[in-house]
Amino acid sequence: MSRNSIKILPSALVCEESKLRGDITIGAGTIIHPSATILAEAGPIIIGDSCLIEEQARIIHRLPFEQQGTENTPVLIIGSHNVFEVDCHVESPKIGSCNVFESKCYVGNKVTVTNGCTVGAGCKITQEQILNENIIIVGEKCHMREGLDRPGLQTLQMETLSKVLPNYHHIRKPNKKN
Repeated sequence: MSRNSIKILPSALVCEESKLRGDITIGAGTIIHPSATILAEAGPIIIGDSCLIEEQARIIHRLPFEQQGTENTPVLIIGSHNVFEVDCHVESPKIGSCNVFESKCYVGNKVTVTNGCTVGAGCKITQEQILNENIIIVGEKCHMREGLDRPGLQTLQMETLSKVLPNYHHIRKPNKKN
């Protein structure tokens, strides 16, 4: 994909220093830190409302090797209220809402993430699977268990960032209406 088409909805906060490549739509209220990377290699990426994408987080829309060269172009839809923490690497083909990808975790391109899941710090998931709702993956051996509730929303952190980031970074202007 050679051309960039970045669509930013009102109230989204996208730092100019972030690396955005391909056809990407960024939902209202989403915050993208500087040095975050979002690459739409296999097709468009649509990021939902109020997502938080932190420093050095990488979201890459890449097809599994056996699906490359097929006719249809899949769209990676990322739901609302997701948190991508520092230095996480996510290539999942579908991501629901209210998920947390903790620091230095890796989610491969054959893993579908539903809603309310937490992938713990340093956990690496590459095996083809669909994570059920409210699954928590933690520990050195990536143990899975079902959580009682979805992870809490990052409302306070998002409010603070929306006030502080514009003071220290250049911000891309919204270019789409709701």
